[in-house]
Amino acid sequence: MMSSFGSLLGIFVGFMVLLWFLWLAVMIGAVVFWIVMIVDVIQRKFPKKDDKTLWILIVVLAGVIGAIVYYFMVKRKEKKK
Repeated sequence: MMSSFGSLLGIFVGFMVLLWFLWLAVMIGAVVFWIVMIVDVIQRKFPKKDDKTLWILIVVLAGVIGAIVYYFMVKRKEKKK
């Protein structure tokens, strides 16, 4: 009886450790994506200087969500051209 509980506990702990490492990988990826989008905003030439300031504020203050919005509204449009 005790050995089956121990094996179930071991499986549960292993699963939780796997989930933790997966969550950590996703968070690191999100931070890297955010930094890459900040660098892209800084290096990009916009038609108006105010556009650059606005995008920097959006990406920095809104975090990963702002980076995703920037990616789809500016960066991805560039690739389609």
